[in-house]
Amino acid sequence: MARYTTESIRAVALVGHGGAGKTTLAEALLFKSGAISAKGAVEKGSTVCDFDAQEKSAGHSLNSALANFAWEGVHIHLIDTPGYPDFSGQATAALAGVDTAVVVINAQTGIELSTERMMHAAQARGLARMIVINKIDADNVDLPGLVGEIRERFGKECLLLDLPAHDRHDVVEVLEHDAGDADFDSIAHAHRELIDQLVEEDESLLARYLEEGKDPDAAELHAPFEKALRAGHLIPILFASARTGAGIEELLHVLASLAPNPAEGNPPPYYRGESADSGEAFDAKPDASLHVLAHVFKVIADPYMGKVSVFRVHQGTVRKDSQLFVGDGRKPFKVAHLYQLQGKDFIEVDELLPGDIGAVAKVEEIDFDAVLHDSHDEDNIHLRPLEFPRPMQGLAVETRRKVDEQRLFDILHKLELEDPCFEVERHPTTHETVIRGLGEMHLRYKLEKMATQYKLELDTRLPLIAYCETITANAEGHCRHKKQSGGAGQFGEVYLKIEPLPRGAGFEFVDQVKGGVIPGVFMAAVEKGVRQALADGVVGGYPVQDIRVIVYDGKTHAVDGKDVAFFSAGRKATVEAIRAAAAIVLEPIVSIEVITPDTAMGDIAGDLSSRRGHVTGTQSGLAARRQGLVTVSGEVPLAEIADYASRLKSMTGGQGSYDIQFARYAQVPPQVQQKLAASFKLKEEDE
Repeated sequence: MARYTTESIRAVALVGHGGAGKTTLAEALLFKSGAISAKGAVEKGSTVCDFDAQEKSAGHSLNSALANFAWEGVHIHLIDTPGYPDFSGQATAALAGVDTAVVVINAQTGIELSTERMMHAAQARGLARMIVINKIDADNVDLPGLVGEIRERFGKECLLLDLPAHDRHDVVEVLEHDAGDADFDSIAHAHRELIDQLVEEDESLLARYLEEGKDPDAAELHAPFEKALRAGHLIPILFASARTGAGIEELLHVLASLAPNPAEGNPPPYYRGESADSGEAFDAKPDASLHVLAHVFKVIADPYMGKVSVFRVHQGTVRKDSQLFVGDGRKPFKVAHLYQLQGKDFIEVDELLPGDIGAVAKVEEIDFDAVLHDSHDEDNIHLRPLEFPRPMQGLAVETRRKVDEQRLFDILHKLELEDPCFEVERHPTTHETVIRGLGEMHLRYKLEKMATQYKLELDTRLPLIAYCETITANAEGHCRHKKQSGGAGQFGEVYLKIEPLPRGAGFEFVDQVKGGVIPGVFMAAVEKGVRQALADGVVGGYPVQDIRVIVYDGKTHAVDGKDVAFFSAGRKATVEAIRAAAAIVLEPIVSIEVITPDTAMGDIAGDLSSRRGHVTGTQSGLAARRQGLVTVSGEVPLAEIADYASRLKSMTGGQGSYDIQFARYAQVPPQVQQKLAASFKLKEEDE
């Protein structure tokens, strides 16, 4: 590839709802720029970005994919992301690797669930945002109405940067044009709105504009344009048809000339310290001569290349054969090979500049969200983590063949490394291995991958719900563990008290013992016993959380005082205290959004109510209203929606869809707690 400078680098992510045409748009950009000789098609499985066999079969993206191309002397890194909510972890992770989020909206269906989520996620990350209305060539589209809805939903800062013309066969840019034909609105009006917004970003420019009444030239408007993008004062709206090519050249020009380079975008949110809240902000400068600072935002378990770590360089120059540290690691690794990705292809390069996206392979120490650097001066530097949706949909899995058990954990570990929204849990009480994802489609994809790529056959079932326990009152506990069996005995006595903590605070262990009545050497055993009691649960056998345990007194024996005695005393004293502290069982509550035909809205609300849930609101966008759809929002216990996919299909004739996200933990009703407690007692009696 031809060399370029940091100033001529752009990093862009295509985000938005599934079916908006992001992959086809990426293909059109690659073709128009000359990066590929022929345009592929999603339905034929021939696109650069949907190269995985499962993606070809599904007909939509399942993973984020990277590509590169050049236009007008600018090198553009492009990330195509999946749009369906089940795969939003991949889309969210891509935001850490770019300066600009291009939110693609389907002209036929309008603003959808992932459209709104990615707009807000990009805003929270401080990215420049642009909106591309794709599929403008489709039948029965209301482009003026959609623009109005975009402004209503996302603000008046959403301004037209171009307009469709000649019955949507062409697109006319309005920043440098103040006259011409357009299919709706007027070029003059759109031009004036845009100029009025931009000059407000520069006081001297505004004063001259008001005094002279003349438009500044394009060069003068570049800095205000970038400032408005950074501050979120401008969200340009563009039009395109990836199928016909309308607006593609105009979009390329905008990306090359107006999308921010690494020095123009908001700086990446690095900090030095143990946590983002308490750490000190660190300013990474896109200077090729400084120490290297890069962030890993994607990990791939490639069957041929091994573990591939994809990263964005924010400072310094990464060179082939150089050495880099991973996080706070003391031992560097050698960059034996350095790559840029073009879909499934790995293109070897000699160096990566600030702003570049690249990859290294076969470095096992690198995990998702790691920071790479070449000097210990950058130890303890981290990038503020993104907020990912919490994986709540679960399946318990087990191998059909005993000999595959170890392989199962190795494979699940690889899948977990690749996907920040895929988790693997091993429950010590139920002895279940549970995989958790963002929805039924997400988990089905993982199971298919294990079956096809890794030849692993699994049986699945619904997992037990992740209940937990907590206390609602202060209490005290005491246990004297004394055991004599002829020789040396066991003795340990513990007095403790417990206090409830705010929801989500976790566990605190406090040592208030004075005078050495419990020697310090035994305090670790006491804490271990306390933790064991909390892990085992008291009411229903679920982990106890949001509790402070204060050990304040006790007694030992010069000969018989032993770790095992204080472990047992700490555990039993904790159990006694929890039983006296009005303990309750908590269950996970999820926020649910159901997209349904408006004729089924009453059935949806009634069904949620029957599942101990409730409706919190309804919403219907312009495009959704045209299709007779409405979005019903609510909250419902996770335990009540195990069969919701099939029930929703029945209520809506297969036209409904839903998405869930963890909201909070809440107390279960008394009758549910009694049932859970009764089953746990039976287990205790069986032991």
